[in-house]
Amino acid sequence: MPNTIALRQRITSVKNTRQITKAQELVSASKMRRAQEQAKQSRDYRQTAYAILARLSSIKEVESQPLFEKRPIKSRLYIVITSNTGLAGAYNSNVLKLLTQSLKVDRDSGVASHIITIGKKAAQYTRHLEHIDLLAVYPAFGNQPTANDIRPILNTVIEKYRDKAVDSVELIYTQFVSNLVQKAEQLSILPARVDENTAKVIKYKYSFTNFEPSVEAVIDDAATRLIEVQIWQSLLESLASEHSMRMLAMKNATDNANDLIADYTLEFNTARQANITQELAEISGGVAALTE
Repeated sequence: MPNTIALRQRITSVKNTRQITKAQELVSASKMRRAQEQAKQSRDYRQTAYAILARLSSIKEVESQPLFEKRPIKSRLYIVITSNTGLAGAYNSNVLKLLTQSLKVDRDSGVASHIITIGKKAAQYTRHLEHIDLLAVYPAFGNQPTANDIRPILNTVIEKYRDKAVDSVELIYTQFVSNLVQKAEQLSILPARVDENTAKVIKYKYSFTNFEPSVEAVIDDAATRLIEVQIWQSLLESLASEHSMRMLAMKNATDNANDLIADYTLEFNTARQANITQELAEISGGVAALTE
């Protein structure tokens, strides 16, 4: 049985850890509420953007537009969104697991893979992968990302697709469903086309009949802005998911710390009682020896 000094040190250490995890839980809860509001408020905007893409995909003129061109996939670009730090449960590992599965499929199919990472965890992981072209590394953009943050990424993927350096662009992120459910998703953003089956089930309110100043200019600019919306919303969804999973992870850590403190306290009291009993027995034995 451990002595009382060692048990007291363990209890103090666990209490200090509990204090840290509790503080992180409260901070994450506060950030989570703001991130959830941002993600939910812009979902309708993304859905409308997707509906517009579905409408544009049905127009004959898009077949000649570079961003809508579908071609055999020989090279694929992934945009991977993770966090800068850990302590967020399975948030990062779920995204990296999905990335690993996709890379394996590409490798088996003879497709070259390129990666742009957002967040240090994705960068740390992909640096150790063989036969992978890591194009760019971006840190996580904080709790309030702006359009200027994602514009370099947008320009890079569009340039690569226009120049036919890549034939497909995939976005891997975490979709926020609820406080308890977050799911790693893979979203295709280039080519900027929606397949016919998906387009049939998407409702759009407006029918485009006239294009000013020209069909090419409108389609090209619209596609660029709509792709930007997809990246933007994925960042917001990932941010809400990160804070939710970190809050739950810290809550579980705090609960585990409470259980450990209770167990160590019980063990400490038992050990102290045993020491007192032993001391009383020694005193009684000494008194008995003196009286003989």
